[in-house]
Amino acid sequence: MRTPSPLDHLEPPRMRLLVIEDNRNMVANLFDYFEVRGHILDAAPDGITGLHLATTQPYDVLVLDWTMPRMDGPEVLRRLREQHQCELPVIMLTARDALPDKIAGFRAGADDYLTKPFALPELEVRIEALLARAHGRRRGKLLQVADLRLDLATLEATRAGQVLHLYPACRKLLEVLMQASPAAATRQRLEQSLWGDDPPDGDMLRSHIYELRRSVDGPFAQKLIHTLPRLGYRLAVLDVASEQVTGDCSDG
Repeated sequence: MRTPSPLDHLEPPRMRLLVIEDNRNMVANLFDYFEVRGHILDAAPDGITGLHLATTQPYDVLVLDWTMPRMDGPEVLRRLREQHQCELPVIMLTARDALPDKIAGFRAGADDYLTKPFALPELEVRIEALLARAHGRRRGKLLQVADLRLDLATLEATRAGQVLHLYPACRKLLEVLMQASPAAATRQRLEQSLWGDDPPDGDMLRSHIYELRRSVDGPFAQKLIHTLPRLGYRLAVLDVASEQVTGDCSDG
């Protein structure tokens, strides 16, 4: 656990990356390079573990090796695209530099392909390009729950036509809650969306939810953000009886 930073409420990390790679030295190098630049990284040493993380956690880009224990990279890609219908941007990072391998990687669903050895700055700009293209595909995509809207392209949030002025961390939490709606988002999922596996000491999530509630629910009669004790939070239109069952409380 780390101590909270005064900037925690202002700007979450720029990117959240998943690295599926069984070479520990390679993983350590990636962590050293990207974490100092403010990014969050998770790593999986095999394909099955990596596939589980990729389909259950919110990542911006997946960095994927080819040859790994339990399930190889192309199979992870095929399952990600075909079984889970996941559009997560993927760059393959592999020593396989033959043209047939590159073709196989792209046909399996890779968005980019970089051969080892490679320069970390090149990997960084390729990841940034993937993320930019992914944001372009999201242009015009709206999340909506009742009269609450979040434009994923402009990141503008409105309720009943009124613009909501949100800190970046609150906006990220709102996106996760709206994507999960009408189901709940667990505390773990919300914390990981901001801090990965290293949340700050203290209940910073509660503070962010409090600020989010002030903007989303404060000026309006109908409350959308509901607390599920010991579980997490839910963003949905509930009747009075349902709100009582969930044990909703307004302070976070």
